[in-house]
Amino acid sequence: MGEHLRNERNVPQPAHPRERRVLLPWQRPKSGEEDPGAPARIAAILASPSYRQADQDVEFLNRDDTRSIRLEVDYLKAELLLQEHHIKGTIVVLGSTRVCEPAQARRRAQEARAASAQEPRNAELARHAAVAERILEKSRYYEIARELGRLVGHAGDQRGDGRLVVITGGGPGIMEAANRGAFDVNAKTVGLNITLPHEQFPNPYITPELCFRFHYFALRKLHFLLRAQAVVAFPGGYGTFDELFEVLTLVQTRKIAPLPIVLVGEAYWRRAFDIDFLIAEGTIDAEDRDLFWYAENADDIWSGILRWHDANGSPLMEAR
Repeated sequence: MGEHLRNERNVPQPAHPRERRVLLPWQRPKSGEEDPGAPARIAAILASPSYRQADQDVEFLNRDDTRSIRLEVDYLKAELLLQEHHIKGTIVVLGSTRVCEPAQARRRAQEARAASAQEPRNAELARHAAVAERILEKSRYYEIARELGRLVGHAGDQRGDGRLVVITGGGPGIMEAANRGAFDVNAKTVGLNITLPHEQFPNPYITPELCFRFHYFALRKLHFLLRAQAVVAFPGGYGTFDELFEVLTLVQTRKIAPLPIVLVGEAYWRRAFDIDFLIAEGTIDAEDRDLFWYAENADDIWSGILRWHDANGSPLMEAR
């Protein structure tokens, strides 16, 4: 018994995890009393870029030599967070940033018409008015994209894992509309923004924990397709074309497995992208025409995607 009490008395209390009663030698800088020039030299060392911890040194991380590190973290941050939120399937929505909601498009068209009427000989104002009218006509696609977002958001809640979500580029216009539709039904929705030379704001309907900003377009495109169950392209410009044709090329070459590709607005796409001309010219094969189809409204888009997956033996709404 006495031996047991002695052993208990000999066990010291656990040390503090960070603090010490007596500082270690390197916890105090060399004083000016020991060397008058020491404090200034220490300050210079601490301020030197070489002394910054590597993962906190933005200047170092932005060097050409460290591009491989930036590529890795650009991919990894979004990937880990998407995994943590159990995002397994996405419906990718592409489209113009300029196609706004009808009320806004109507107001802009009225303003453009009024400005042109005041200076009827001003060709540039007349052009602006004509463009505003064309955007107003296309503003119906905002409502179609929004309804598609609602359909996908509702379906995602019904699917076995509950994690089928809309994913967009995170910007305004058609992207905003699709994210907004999912937001309307309280569904999670993803936005993939990109860093540009000028400031870019994400649209306000993206789930905050699922809004990402990429440095590299290539890594952003990778995340568009890693979980893609379909790609839906609304009328758009260079950015939309870039992403759409990349997907078509990847499927054409079977670099990725075929997936539903829907072009919304046949009249627009037949003028913007003449598939029959390319086939006739021999620059693509006739079978490449079947890599996509046209649709005009949200119900047609969604039902077509479901039918494609059923025909493919990969039912989209099957529990996963």
